[in-house]
Amino acid sequence: MRVMAFAAHPDDELVCAGTLAKYAAKGHKVAIVFITNGEVGSEIYGNEEIARIRKEEARASAAVIGAEFYWLGVRDEFLYTDEPVRRMILDVMRQFDPDIVICPDKDVDYHPDHIAAGQLVWDVRVMTTVPNIKTGHKPCTKIPMVAYQDTVMGLNFMPEKYVDVSDYWDAKAAMTNCHESQKGWLEAQYGVTHLEFVRVHTMFRGFQAGCKYAEAFKFPRFFPMRTESEGLL
Repeated sequence: MRVMAFAAHPDDELVCAGTLAKYAAKGHKVAIVFITNGEVGSEIYGNEEIARIRKEEARASAAVIGAEFYWLGVRDEFLYTDEPVRRMILDVMRQFDPDIVICPDKDVDYHPDHIAAGQLVWDVRVMTTVPNIKTGHKPCTKIPMVAYQDTVMGLNFMPEKYVDVSDYWDAKAAMTNCHESQKGWLEAQYGVTHLEFVRVHTMFRGFQAGCKYAEAFKFPRFFPMRTESEGLL
């Protein structure tokens, strides 16, 4: 199985990090695409410096689970569904040729960059296999499944599937701790540490799922859509 997660910002992969860690540990191929450069995520550093820092933090996070790392470098807070970015998303998806794509829920998420990320994946999911839409890589071998990941703290999100990630909490915590620059930022903005933020959310879904830690997903319906013999764990 080839699993590709789209993170609108560096650290958005943490919403599904336990699931990605679980896939990777079971021998599946995992990739994380970081769409924007995170250039506004600091009260200390300027745009270029924090973008550079967050790129390396994102790279380190992906490396924790051996995931392939893709950095698209779009400006933070200015992600739109225009043709150049759509082609960028299409091409990176073709480059990896995923079976499953995990992305934000375009219909209920609170953040415009998250919404745009989910919309972009939705927009190109069928295009991935169309030969007459040319990009730098050849078309995918199949239309990937799409899974919407949970929203921050689960607001407005009604799960269809829970993944027990209790055995992968340490990997998720390690990925969280890679984003060192965001510890002070979250405390300054929201009065909570980064790890605390992630832990509470993952425990909250775990309580619902009857385990210590869990992550939640939904599966949007579209045509044409494949039924996998092995879907999301």
